[in-house]
Amino acid sequence: MQSKPYILIMAGGIGSRFWPYSRRKRPKQFLDILGTGRSLLQMTFDRFADTADLDQFVVITYKKYVALVKEQLPELKDHQILVEPMRKNTAPCIAYATYKIRSVDPEATVIVTPADHLILQEKNFEKTLKKAVDAASEGKLITLGIKPNRPETGYGYIQYIEEPKSDAFRVKTFIEKPNPKLARTFLDSGDFVWNSGMFVWKAQSLIHAFEEYMPDLAEVFEEGAAFYGTDGEDTFISSAYTQVKNISIDYGIMEKSSEVYVILGNFGWSDLGSWHSLYDMRDKDEDNNVVEANAILYDTKNSYIKVDGEKLVVVQGLENYLVNETDNVLLICKLDAEKKFREFVSNAKKKGEGFI
Repeated sequence: MQSKPYILIMAGGIGSRFWPYSRRKRPKQFLDILGTGRSLLQMTFDRFADTADLDQFVVITYKKYVALVKEQLPELKDHQILVEPMRKNTAPCIAYATYKIRSVDPEATVIVTPADHLILQEKNFEKTLKKAVDAASEGKLITLGIKPNRPETGYGYIQYIEEPKSDAFRVKTFIEKPNPKLARTFLDSGDFVWNSGMFVWKAQSLIHAFEEYMPDLAEVFEEGAAFYGTDGEDTFISSAYTQVKNISIDYGIMEKSSEVYVILGNFGWSDLGSWHSLYDMRDKDEDNNVVEANAILYDTKNSYIKVDGEKLVVVQGLENYLVNETDNVLLICKLDAEKKFREFVSNAKKKGEGFI
């Protein structure tokens, strides 16, 4: 009988496209964005409770967020929380965790998931995961692809080659976020899926891929074998992170390896990557507004009004707008202005660190 998989939760992001609700001190994965009483990180942990044993969970996060992880997931022991000294994208993050997991269990299968995604159909998700774990046992590197239902420009896409009598389809190519025309072409073609950013593989299979396609990174983390699980681990990792490139797992491995396969899923997924994606998930009023505020609206449509507290908000004449007041920042902008948020945050920082 195959042992249960390990769960690697990546929880180190800044969540800048949810600013000012998401702040550097408490990014979106630590917020109860959906009003469930659980943060996105806690909901991710809950989602895998029946898939893995408690001691098989690993959360990797940025050094400034360790206290938040401990506060929200007190079930985890200190050695289950891996600390990144600096942000170097997903390849080093996943490599660190994978080499450490292999040092404990050389036969481990690992499910990799971001901490801030939404999955509405949990039973369908569990069925998809089971298929992915079975395929990973054959040495395949599995990514979960989401069947698209609209020409979305905010997600990356995966083109695959359908294989008879198999749940795992060989990946032909990865494509970054497309323009609207290309997204429509992908949707109509039928052989493209959204790239969910969730992966399943044997730890040893991924390490073989690191050795082949990212040998410099593999060499660095292989040297850590003597330090994983010891008092010297933090010092080793601090040094290791200065030696590796800032690179994503998609670019470093998934776009290069011939062992990459996609398993298709349809389980009510959203990456909750922006205000607009959250707006899409929420209940709307008769004018297609999401209102989470003590508000009076006039001639306002297709907008998201989120203001905490008892402050009365009166809005007139807006369409496709976001109005959010969180702490010391009031933001009013186009609801689909996702590409402007880096600029918003950068300029807010010039006004003072307390605004970001």
